[in-house]
Amino acid sequence: MTVSAPLDFGVLAFSSLFAMVNPISAAPIFVELTRGQERARRRTAWRASLTALTALILFATAGGAIFSFFGITVPAFQIVGGLLFSISSIRALQGLREGGDEHVEEGADPSVVPIGIPLIAGAGAISTVMVLAGQAPGRMHQVALAAAILANIALTLMILLAAPSVVARISPSAQNVISKIMGLLTAVIGVQFIINGGTAVIVELMRHARG
Repeated sequence: MTVSAPLDFGVLAFSSLFAMVNPISAAPIFVELTRGQERARRRTAWRASLTALTALILFATAGGAIFSFFGITVPAFQIVGGLLFSISSIRALQGLREGGDEHVEEGADPSVVPIGIPLIAGAGAISTVMVLAGQAPGRMHQVALAAAILANIALTLMILLAAPSVVARISPSAQNVISKIMGLLTAVIGVQFIINGGTAVIVELMRHARG
């Protein structure tokens, strides 16, 4: 084992996890889900990031044991995450069509669900850290994985905090169009999560039936 191996592993872990978390795609969805909560957006971004960090660290250290103990599968996690995502986006779209209910919007707290989980720490990110944790042979590799998770969440937080100011530079009419598109896109993402999880379940059932 070379001295640079843990560093190489950390770079691999960061790039793999960044692709799964995809904070650039998460940013406009974050803005849409927090519409009407402008004063609380900074707190929501922090809380969502801490939620995602806690979830990823937890599953990196004990994910396999948790899934095994409760009999949970990754496809089941994908289906539930997709349902949560879809329900949240449908509510947002209904609120837009009805002209928005500021009281309801301000009272809702999307920081933990669906922003923290599953928008940031989704099934893909959780599966990735579990696989990487299984490939970490020593303490330094585990430290590198933890650093990669922390770096990804820190970068995600910075992108989420910057997203509202970027969106604010867009004209109101363009914001309205973008918000509707993002609402639909969020719903589609949720449905895709469900399809992915459902497909994996069907394939597994067919495999057992043939066996």
